[in-house]
Amino acid sequence: QVQLVESGGGLVQPGDSLRLSCVASGRTFSRYDMGWFRQAPGKEREFVAAISWSGGNSYYADSMKGRFTISRDNAKNTVYLQMNSLKPEDTAVYYCAADPRVTPMPDDIDYWGQGTQVTVSS
Repeated sequence: QVQLVESGGGLVQPGDSLRLSCVASGRTFSRYDMGWFRQAPGKEREFVAAISWSGGNSYYADSMKGRFTISRDNAKNTVYLQMNSLKPEDTAVYYCAADPRVTPMPDDIDYWGQGTQVTVSS
């Protein structure tokens, strides 16, 4: 089992930045790819970004490229999502995900955090 706890969400204005964190416990963190997904009201959960177990490779949804950055610190069992130039359409619950191989398909993910709310509004 892997337990994931997200933090860092909140209410921000358009153009602001926010950094989400996800701390993992349980099985060896460094053996898992990690990812972030989000779900807006009335919409399906969608892929945001993923990072390989070593941190050497990262992947982003097209709409997040250049604004969001995923990173991880295996010594701290933590994965981060730095979000810049936030837009109202980024408003969603953001979920941390862990899997031996993270894909953009939510159904493929083994472990989820409880989510953290991000609201972008003026």
